[in-house]
Amino acid sequence: MSNRQTGDGGFHYSEEWVPVDSLLPADSPRLAGESAEHIRVLALSEAVLPPIVVQLTTRRVIDGMHRLRAAKLRGRTEILVRFYDGDDDDAFVIAVETNIAHGLPLSQADRTAASARIIHTRPQWSDRKVASVTGLSATTVGAIRRRSAEGTGQAKASTRIGRDGKSRPLDATKGRLLAGDLLKRRPEAPIREIAAAAGVSPATALDVRRRLRNGEHPLPQRQRAVRPARAGSPGQEADVPQGLDWRAALLELGKDPSLRFTDGGRALLRWLDAHTAGMEEWKQHIDNLPPHSLRTVAKLAQQNSVAWQEVLEYLEDRIS
Repeated sequence: MSNRQTGDGGFHYSEEWVPVDSLLPADSPRLAGESAEHIRVLALSEAVLPPIVVQLTTRRVIDGMHRLRAAKLRGRTEILVRFYDGDDDDAFVIAVETNIAHGLPLSQADRTAASARIIHTRPQWSDRKVASVTGLSATTVGAIRRRSAEGTGQAKASTRIGRDGKSRPLDATKGRLLAGDLLKRRPEAPIREIAAAAGVSPATALDVRRRLRNGEHPLPQRQRAVRPARAGSPGQEADVPQGLDWRAALLELGKDPSLRFTDGGRALLRWLDAHTAGMEEWKQHIDNLPPHSLRTVAKLAQQNSVAWQEVLEYLEDRIS
C-alpha cells in the first residue's frame, strides 16, 4: 500500500488502484440494495468515473458500490479508491452524505431509515444537522426522532449539536436564567464568556444582557408562558413586557429597499405576512374547533412551533 497523507475528517486524499476482489460490500443506506439497471448503465458508459470511497480498516465500500459492480461487469481487476479512516458509524454518515450529493438518489424510505439510524447513533445531533446529512427537512427529522423516542423509551438529551458544531441546550429557559444570574453578578463580563458558562449562544446571552439593562425579565414572553407558577404565588401575574407589534415590524421591513426591490425580498415579505398576520386571534378560532379536530390542530401547532424554533436558532447562528 502506498504512503498517504491523512486529510480533514479522516480521508486519505491520495488515491490508489486496488484489486476489486479485495473489497467488501457496503453498509449501504439503500434498503433495496443496488440497482441492476444503474450498474448496467455505468458499465456501458465511457465516462471516467470518480474513485470509490472505502473504509480503511475494514476494506468495506462506503460510497461506490454501483461503480464497483460496473467495474466487475466490465472485467476490470482493479478500481481507483480513496480511503476513509473512521469508525462504522462515521462511515455510514459519509455513505448517506455522498449518496445524497451525487449518483443514484436515495429514496424517501432510504432517507427516513438513515435518519432514524443516525439519530440512534448520534442522539446529540440537532434535527438540522441530521437533515443536512440525509436530505430531509429538519421538521421531518424531528418527527422521526419523536417516533424513535416513543418506540424505545429513550431519554431526551439535554443538549444538541448543530450543523456548526456548537452544542446548545434543548431547554433554553435554564440557559437564559443562568446567563441572567451571571450577568447580574458580572454585568461587564465578555458576552462570549457568559454564553459559554451558561451553555447558550452569544446572541442569546446578548439578548439577556439587553433585557436586564432595560429592566426586563431574561426570558421572552413565549418562554415564560410555559413555565409553571412558583410555589406560594398562585394567581400572581408575571411581569411580562409588551409583545412585538407584528404589523409595525412588517411595515418597517417593507421600507427596506434591499427587500422591497428584489424578488427574494418581496417573497420573504409575503411569506412573513402569511405566517404572522392574525396570530393574536388564535383563541377565537381554536374555540370554534369541534372536539374531534383538536388533536389534529394540536399536531399542526407543534409542527409549526418546531419550524419557528429552527428559524430562531438559524438566525441566532447568523447573528453570532
